[in-house]
Amino acid sequence: MPRATTVYIDLSAIGDNIAELKRSLGNSRFMAVVKADAYGHGAATVAQYIEGMVDAFAVGFTEEALELRAAGVGKPILILEGPHSAADVELATKEDLWLALHNLSQVEWCLRYGSALSHIWIKIDTGMHRLGFSPAQLPVVRQSLLDAGCSNLTLMSHLAAAELPESPLSKRQLNQWREIVADWPNGISLCNSAASRLGLAAKDNWARLGYAMYGGLIKNMASNSALKPAMHFRTAVLAIRQIAAGESVGYGGHWTAQRDSVIATLPVGYGDGYPWSARNGTPIEINGRMAPLVGRVSMDMLTIDVTDCGAVEIGTPAVLWGQNPGIDEVADACGTIGYELMTRMTGRAPRCYDI
Repeated sequence: MPRATTVYIDLSAIGDNIAELKRSLGNSRFMAVVKADAYGHGAATVAQYIEGMVDAFAVGFTEEALELRAAGVGKPILILEGPHSAADVELATKEDLWLALHNLSQVEWCLRYGSALSHIWIKIDTGMHRLGFSPAQLPVVRQSLLDAGCSNLTLMSHLAAAELPESPLSKRQLNQWREIVADWPNGISLCNSAASRLGLAAKDNWARLGYAMYGGLIKNMASNSALKPAMHFRTAVLAIRQIAAGESVGYGGHWTAQRDSVIATLPVGYGDGYPWSARNGTPIEINGRMAPLVGRVSMDMLTIDVTDCGAVEIGTPAVLWGQNPGIDEVADACGTIGYELMTRMTGRAPRCYDI
């Protein structure tokens, strides 16, 4: 009998989330971000399922785009990092891939192919200081691309703290963006998941939606409740033992029982993507109750205190994250973010799809 540890992906939840997110987009087109294997959900399967619901896809780099093309995905695909070499530009012409450009070397590579590139995105650095041209470079970059025959251009940037629209950083970025696009005659795209929930996407030609599409919660967003988690990480009890008050559990004895306790061992660990950094008390659902993680997470196993969880036996199902506890709640308890938990899935636990 196979190990019970499984990652269930609810594709219909992703579809429902797309419909919900579209409510705040106005006339913006929907670009589904499926980089990092669709945030751990399986890029090819997800893209095939939602292709008819979205206008385009976005990935991190060329190899991710080619995986989608090999799976039969025909919608436009934007490569967010742009070409890493001139060879990537040639592939873009053959596979009809859209390129995001953020440095002059990339521009030079693209000038050789001109109109063979169907859509170019120009990234402007408005304050995140990760990728992008300075505003002062924009006129020259745009004109050089137009002169080479690249006529379909979209201007893009990225907010560093979209979930905090009143922060000084967000205000500076938004002000600079508005100044830049005031005289920009082509398409624009600023909004990611967080920005779209603020209503900013209605002014964009394209909204780039990733984390929220999979049901991830954006901090400070009252509308989060309408989103459904698509990833459900589940397992079942492997062993049960009774320990006395004063006894410790796991590597290093980092947790000591304050009372006589019932400890359940689950066959899942950091080798499967569950974070080693999870603290004592991180919630795991069993029998409709939240059992606290106790002791260090091991490569293959972890332990929970089920003393107050009713009748627990070998084979009792447990939920690591999904509807309850949510992935963002678990991430908070681990000192990380839900984005990391989604994308760190190793593939060791089989992925099963529900529609």
